[in-house]
Amino acid sequence: MNLPVLDLDVVKAFVAVADHRSFTRAAASLNRTQSAVSMQIKRLEDRLGVELFHRSNVNVDLSPAGEGLLGYARRLLVLNDEAVGSLREHKLEGVVRLGVMEDYGALVVPPLLAGFVLGYPRVNVEMETGLTATMTDRLGEAFDLVIAMHPQGHGGGELLRREQAVWAAGSSHTVEQQGPLPVALYPQGCLFRKWAMEALDTARRPWRLAFVSHSLAAVEAIAAEGLAVTVVKAGTFPSRLRPLDERDGMPRLPAADIRLHRAPNLSRAASLLADHLVSALSRP
Repeated sequence: MNLPVLDLDVVKAFVAVADHRSFTRAAASLNRTQSAVSMQIKRLEDRLGVELFHRSNVNVDLSPAGEGLLGYARRLLVLNDEAVGSLREHKLEGVVRLGVMEDYGALVVPPLLAGFVLGYPRVNVEMETGLTATMTDRLGEAFDLVIAMHPQGHGGGELLRREQAVWAAGSSHTVEQQGPLPVALYPQGCLFRKWAMEALDTARRPWRLAFVSHSLAAVEAIAAEGLAVTVVKAGTFPSRLRPLDERDGMPRLPAADIRLHRAPNLSRAASLLADHLVSALSRP
């Protein structure tokens, strides 16, 4: 037996009449004439073979059959909206400019972008890595979104996660306690550079700046060769290095907040990527 197929426009009219308990008010909410809505309800009743409303001069009340249909009707309309919305989002186009720290840009963010692009293949993400201290000043001008590192409890934006700063050295490197400690760090403006210098000075540990580079890979390579110690995030700790702590004579370092900053008046594509990053990076 072939079951009747429901017309969603007619279903929408049925829900409107059920909600307003009036053909006149339902017609006004749908921007249609009362006679048009009445004809739609009549066609629906004829197709289903049941009476959906009890009509009187005063009220329009749902019949038992109408009450049984109403829940299904609402679900049909919700599913329709979800399906159409999903297809429209899938066709979403645009460019999103993302700034991020180098280690996150190399290790953390790419898998998240891969998942995002699967859902929104027409959105292009332009990612720039480097020191994020100045990137937030260029939100809106050069970047739509910036994932930046700040001292714990500071920085504004949305907190994504907390990262502990950790001293690191080559796997076979023994930290000498005599003489200035060779340190490999990043240029001025890097929070870890500032913390490393302050911690060593506070501990009155002699040190020398043996290597400076914008390249995270270069700094790690110097440390891996045993030429200097450096500072990295616990969450992206390189496998070829080993962590150092107080037992190695190294002072404790602070923790950092990783925060997402959004430019004003974001596009729909940028807002969706921001929400995607927040959801993924905020998980325990």
